[in-house]
Amino acid sequence: MKPAWRDLRSQLSVAAVAAILGLLVVVQLRGQTGGSELQSKSAQELTSIITSQNTENDRLRAEVATLQNQLAELQADRSNGATSVDQIESELGRIRAWTGLDAIAGRGVEITVNGDINAAAVDDLLNELRNAGAEAISIDDIRVIAMTSVSGVPGSLDVEGFLLRDPFKVRAIGRPETLVGSLTRVGGIIAQLSATNPDVLVDVTAVEQPMTLPASKRDLVPDHGRPTL
Repeated sequence: MKPAWRDLRSQLSVAAVAAILGLLVVVQLRGQTGGSELQSKSAQELTSIITSQNTENDRLRAEVATLQNQLAELQADRSNGATSVDQIESELGRIRAWTGLDAIAGRGVEITVNGDINAAAVDDLLNELRNAGAEAISIDDIRVIAMTSVSGVPGSLDVEGFLLRDPFKVRAIGRPETLVGSLTRVGGIIAQLSATNPDVLVDVTAVEQPMTLPASKRDLVPDHGRPTL
C-alpha cells in the first residue's frame, strides 16, 4: 500500500510541476510577442508614439486643471451667493422690525404713566423717545408706528382704536442710558410733564434684559403707492 501511495504522490508532484512550467512558458511567449511589437517599430515610430503619449498626458493635465478651476469658482460663487442671501434676509428682517411689520426684541426703557395725562403730552413723550434714538416704541400692547396717533381727553385716551388704561406703560427699544438721560435731563420732557400735568406721575426704568414689542395690528400695505426699483 505504501509504494502505491508514494507513486501517486510522485505523479501528482510531476503534474503540478508540468503545469507550472507550462504557465511560465505561456507568459514568456506573451511577453515576447508584446515586446516584439515594439521591437519591430522604427526609431521614428517609437518617437511618434512617445510624443503622442506626452501630448495626451498634457491635454489631460490641462483638462484636470480647468475642471479644478471651475470647481473652485462654483464653490466661491455658492459661498458668495449664500452670504448675499443671508445679508439680504438680515436686512429685510431689520426693515420689517423697524417699520412694525414684525415684533422686535431688545433692551431699552419702560415708562409707567399714572394719572390723567392729555394726548398732546403723550405725543411729546413719544417724540422725545424718537429724537433720543428709540428704534421701536409701544404703548401697552400697541406698536407705535409712523401713522399712530393719540387722541381723546385725559382719562379716556385712544390709541389705534384702543382705550388706554390707567396706569399705562410705554416701552422703547434703544440704548438705555441714552434714552433715560434724554427723558430725565434738566428741562427735559419729564420735567415739562411735571410742570404742565402736576397730577401725573411718570416713572422711567432702564431695562437691560431684552424685552419684546409686538408687531403692529395695522395693515401696512399701501393702498395706492407701489414700490419702484
